[in-house]
Amino acid sequence: MTMFLQHQIDTAIMRLREFEPDDGYYLAFSGGKDSIVIKQLAIEAGVKFDAHYSVTTIDPPELVHFIRFQHQDVAYDMPDEPFLKALIKNGFPLRHARWCCKKYKENGGSGRLVVTGVRWAESAGRSKRRMVEHCLQDDSKNFLHLIIDWSDDDVWAFIRDRKLPYCSLYDEGWKRVGCLFCPMAYYKQRQHQAKRFPRHAKAFIKAFKKLYQDRLINNPDAVSRWKSGEEIFDWWIGEGNVGSKDDVSDESQVMLFE
Repeated sequence: MTMFLQHQIDTAIMRLREFEPDDGYYLAFSGGKDSIVIKQLAIEAGVKFDAHYSVTTIDPPELVHFIRFQHQDVAYDMPDEPFLKALIKNGFPLRHARWCCKKYKENGGSGRLVVTGVRWAESAGRSKRRMVEHCLQDDSKNFLHLIIDWSDDDVWAFIRDRKLPYCSLYDEGWKRVGCLFCPMAYYKQRQHQAKRFPRHAKAFIKAFKKLYQDRLINNPDAVSRWKSGEEIFDWWIGEGNVGSKDDVSDESQVMLFE
C-alpha cells in the first residue's frame, strides 16, 4: 500500500469519527465498488451505522446476487412499486428529466446523516459536490460523501489491499454497475445490456408497449413520431437518447410525462 492511499484511508476514518451522529450513520449501499469501500471504512472506523440497499427492481442479476450473498447485513429498502410499472404511468426517464433516481435511489435516510460513495472523479456534475451537503429535497437529511476526493485507482487499490469481494460485472469490463438501461449511461452500454440481458430487455419492451398504447389513447401527440412501443424502446436505448439531432423536442418530452 502506498503512503498516499494510507493517508486517504486515515482521512476517511477521521471524517467518520468526527461527524458520527448519536443515532449512527445511514450508509447508502448500492453494491458498487464505492459503496463496498465506504462500508469497509465504516467498519474499520468502529462507528455505528446501518447499511441500506435501495431496491430498484432493475439492477443486474449479478449485482443483486452479490449483495444477497456477500453483504447479508445490509437492509433492503423496497419501493412502493416496481420500476416498470412506474414507467408505464410516468413515461420513460431521460437524461435531463429523471424521475427514477429520486423515486428509487435517493428516497432513504430521512432524518439521518447519510454516508455515500459519491466522488469528484465520477463525473463533471459530481466534481462540484462538497464533502458535507444538505439534501435539497429533504430538510431533515444531510450527506457525508466520505471518499469524495478518491480516484478510481484509490478505490481499486483499497479493494485489492483488503481483499474485498466485488460484483463480477467489473471483471467483464463494466466501469459502473447499477440500473439497467440508465439514460445516463453511454448508448453503446445500453445496447450491450439489451444483448447481455435479453429477458430484462423483453420486460422493458413489454412496458414500453403499454406506455405507447396508453399515450396513443390519452395523448397521441406525445408518441406521434413513433409507430410502436418497440420503436420507442429502440430509440430510448440508442444513440438518439443522448441529446443528438435525432432527440425529441423539449415539448414532446414534456408530453410524455403528462
